[in-house]
Formats: sequence, C-alpha cells, structure tokens
Amino acid sequence: MVDDERMIRWSIQQALSKDGHSVTAVETGEEAVAQATDEMPDLVFLDITLPGIDGVEVLRRLKAIEPSVAVVMVTATDEVKTAVEAMRLGAFDYVSKPFDLDRLRVIAQNALDRHELRQEVEFHRKESVKRYGFHRIVGPSRSLADVVEIARKVAKSDAATVLLQGESGTGKDLLAQAIHYESRRANRPFIPINCTALPAELLESELMGHEKGAFTDAKAVKKGLFEVADGGTIYLDEVGDMKVDLQAKMLRFIETKTFKRVGGHRDIEVDVRIIAATNMNLQAAVRSGAFREDLFYRLNVIPIEMPPLRDRREDILPLAEHFLALLNEDVKRKVHGFTGETRSALAEYDWPGNVREMRNLIERALILGEGEYLEIAMLPVKTGERRSVAVAVKEPPVPGAFGPPSDEMAEAVPVGPRGAPAPGDVATFSLPGKGVVLEEVEKAFIIQALEAQEGNQTRAAQMLGLTRDALRYRMKKFGFLE
Repeated sequence: MVDDERMIRWSIQQALSKDGHSVTAVETGEEAVAQATDEMPDLVFLDITLPGIDGVEVLRRLKAIEPSVAVVMVTATDEVKTAVEAMRLGAFDYVSKPFDLDRLRVIAQNALDRHELRQEVEFHRKESVKRYGFHRIVGPSRSLADVVEIARKVAKSDAATVLLQGESGTGKDLLAQAIHYESRRANRPFIPINCTALPAELLESELMGHEKGAFTDAKAVKKGLFEVADGGTIYLDEVGDMKVDLQAKMLRFIETKTFKRVGGHRDIEVDVRIIAATNMNLQAAVRSGAFREDLFYRLNVIPIEMPPLRDRREDILPLAEHFLALLNEDVKRKVHGFTGETRSALAEYDWPGNVREMRNLIERALILGEGEYLEIAMLPVKTGERRSVAVAVKEPPVPGAFGPPSDEMAEAVPVGPRGAPAPGDVATFSLPGKGVVLEEVEKAFIIQALEAQEGNQTRAAQMLGLTRDALRYRMKKFGFLE
C-alpha cells in the first residue's frame, strides 16, 4: 500500500490483513520502488498524488522491474482521468476516495487472481520452451547453425507463412515446434495436421469446421482447427500431399485469413501462422500439376531447407551422445557411452533415415543391449558401410571455369563421352577400393550441372533432383555464393 495519508494506509492494511494477505505500507513512491526492487509484491495499491515522484511514474518504474505486477491506482475524485491514463500504462484497475472497503477487497482478489493466472501461463510458457525450444536441435555444423539462425528470426517476426523442406527424419517437426514455442504465439495453440493421415473428404471439415446439418452426421456446430488455433500456429505436415481442390481453399485462407465452415455462409477471421513442411520437391509437383503454383509461392515466402544428416557429419557423434543421454533416462539405463568401433561406425554411416533413424536405433540398442557401453553389435550399422547411388543425368555436362573433377572423383565415377553418362541414362556408381570424399563428389556434380545449364540455378537444380533453395544451400556450403 503506497499512500502519504497514514489513516488510509492503516485502514487498507487492516482490511486486507484480515483476508489473510501480508501487507506492507509505505509513504512515498521512492520507498515503493526500493521495496519492489528488494522483493516485488503480487499487488500494489498506489496513490496517484504522492510527495516526490508521483504515482504514474512509480507505475512505470514498477512495470519496468516486473511487467506482470498488478497495480491498482488510488485516486481522488478529480483524478479519474489520470487513473484511466494509468490503466493504459498497465494498471489493473482504479478505486476512488473515499472508497468502500468491501469493494476494495473484491478488487484485490480479482487482481491477485489475474496475477496468479499470468504467473501460471508464464510458467507453462517457460516449460514449453524447455521442452520444445531451439536447444533441442543439436549439432555444431555451420549448416545447422544457419538453419537455426533463420528460424529464430522467423520466430521473433510476424511472418505468416514458413515452408520447411528436407528429407524425412531431418527434424522438420522439431524446428516447427521451436519456431512456435519461442515466438509471441507460445501461449496459444500449436496444432499439427498430417495432410496424409486424414481422408480428403474429412480434411476440409477438420480444418474449417462445419455447421449443424452441413452433412448427414453434422448434428451440431463444430469449430475447425483453424478456429481453435486462433492466435497460434497451424503446422501442415506433408503439405505436398494435400488434394488440389483443398489447395484452392488453403490459398484463399492464407491470403485473407478468413474461411467459411462447411455448410456455412459467414466469413470467420483468425490470426494464425502457417508452417508447412514437406519432403517432396514442390517445384516438381507444380510442374506436374499436382500442386498449385500460386499456393507454392504463398507458402514459399520464407523457405528453410533442413540438410540431411549425411551432409553434416560433424553433427553425427554429438547428436548420438545427446540421444544416449536423453534415452538413458527414458529407459532407465546407465550406459556411459559408445565403444571406439561404434563411434567410427556411427560417423561413417550414411543415415538414410536421418535423425529419426538414429534416435530409433539408439533407443532399441539401449532396450535390448547390456553393459556400460554400446557396442557395434547392438546397432545395425557396419564400419565402412556405403550405398550405391543412382543419378539421373539429363544432359552431358560441359567442362568449364570451375575445372575438372578431382582424381578421386574421376576414379570413382565411370564416365562416358564428354565426362558423363549419356543423357537420360541412370548410372550406378561403385566406390573404388580406396574410397572417395563424398563432399568432393557432390561438389563436382554441382559444378557440372551449373556449367551444363550455363549458370542457370533453377535448371541445374532440376538436373540434380533438388529445389533451387537446396542447390543454393549447397553452393554456399562450397563457397560458390556469399
């Protein structure tokens, strides 16, 4: 209680103490700020007219220390306008002198209830960040750091649409959750929708809801997921599998943020962020007519490419150790680490199932294995294991300014006229006995594709079965782009 009139301080202190509250009474704004700096109270009754700094300035200083503190302004009759202005600055309510103590008790309880609710919401928000934040995306590689840096910027922004691309199992779900739970939308719902899991005839009703009588089983009004997610995030997983007729309605929703329930005539407006994810080449789907071009460009405002695990080998062992520590706790084991042979096998394996495959293998090994260290026999991964790679070549590359492939590359890849398989052929490449550096192979193919297409990145990406963004990501990795 902050008031320069002793009797008012005393009467309020007595009334609220009887309700079980611990009340501290001070005379000046300076004392109030000093008290709050030591220990912020849950609720402050604050007189507007004080000696020294006035109540409005005290309010500003208290909110700067703790934005969630509840403040009730105490005013004289002619100060109501100032009290209303104080509420714009964050005061919970105001009470005019002379005041009724019963009304004061009600205001105090309402303010404390709201303060408690805010604290609970903030607690759950912090717990959600611990559970779903960017720290779960593990790995020291530059490529992964670049992805997280972009995603953090997106989370802090008001970007309405984000497109996550990458192979299955690379961690697109984790990235989507982190973007939501480290954004201003964290206190609102995160609604994941698998576009392949629901039949096309049900997906529209699930997303947009339906009115009573819209179809045979529609016996009541049902809110759709767009409506439920208002203020939050819709995560459209495998968006490339969405049926074309529903794509048109999705496009309209993204453009207008409005929709109609099935069987309805009224536009419903919501504020949601759309995060779409796919392991499909959407540009190829656009060319084939399976995906609307206008929807692709709406979703592709901020594209983020999740690199496969084989392209960021420096992340493999840190990630394996992360999963070991995490899963040790889940399965009640105390495995200390991996044997040297196992570490080598993990580092050399190509991980076709990416991060998801690694987690599953380590979990299975922990459940079925014994001993203090995970051995290679517990994991279906063999040292030196490699897979043949089939590459479709549409046109022969033309040697140029970047120079020829390395000697290792030339030995690894059987070549035909002009240094490549014939156009349209699919060549299966076998490794030479001494092996190759995989990144050199990848780099050489990118160089050849760019030269064959005279620097046109879109056509070069098509030759390599990549999106243009995926090609540019690799070009940056190899230093072709700043």
